[in-house]
Amino acid sequence: MRDVLIGALVCYVALVGAVYLVQRRMMYFPDPGTPDPARYGVPEMQAVGLETSDGLSLRSWYRPPARPGAPVLVYFHGNAGHIGHRGHRARPYLDAGYGVLLAEYRGYGGNAGDPTEEGLYADGRAALDFLAKRDVAGDRIVLYGESLGTGVAVQLASETRVGAVVLEAPFSSIAEVGARHYWYLPVRLLMRDRFESMGKIGRIGAPLLVLYTEHDEVVPPDLSEKLFEAAVEPKEIHAFRGVGHNGLDGDGLARRVRDFLARRLD
Repeated sequence: MRDVLIGALVCYVALVGAVYLVQRRMMYFPDPGTPDPARYGVPEMQAVGLETSDGLSLRSWYRPPARPGAPVLVYFHGNAGHIGHRGHRARPYLDAGYGVLLAEYRGYGGNAGDPTEEGLYADGRAALDFLAKRDVAGDRIVLYGESLGTGVAVQLASETRVGAVVLEAPFSSIAEVGARHYWYLPVRLLMRDRFESMGKIGRIGAPLLVLYTEHDEVVPPDLSEKLFEAAVEPKEIHAFRGVGHNGLDGDGLARRVRDFLARRLD
């Protein structure tokens, strides 16, 4: 019996060590292909370079607002794919005349580098620097985070003045999400990239909209609610039903975002 217990312990320690070493491969799933805007339904968007503080030039897509003073939506996508897979998500905002910057990360969409938490924050800051150089006022910028991208949006909104923040399927922290899925591992001790949004959300003064689904199989919905509760006013929340984590991309979601922005920014 003692030998069995020792063997089980050795196997468990080996599992923990393996997870620690490959954890970023378990978190980030980049598509390394270089997408083309026309192929993904947004031919009016142009490829631009976002220059990061650590010397990367990140190929992203941008279209300026169709009318002076219209909001510019900066979209930070989730942990899988590339910006091309979000072309259909940008479509409703382009059609409404907003400017849209589909900000790509290092290691995604043909870009150099490897994704890390601090790296993605640097990529987000490069997106805001890009807009600042084009004289886009901070109070006309909307930070839109999708899933993992909500961690980037929360970080930037906690350190920069913006017009509004939209968080789709946000979480209190990635460590807490991981602990729910891998309850048998000491996730909170293992994780390098934690995206601790809970400790930052209270520093956001811009109008906030949280969107989530009650049937999210990736981000437990109570973690979205927990983050919202910690946020300060003005804030709004809406729960969708009948869809999972990857189903939050229909017309109903875009209409709710546009209505929120019309009330808060126009």
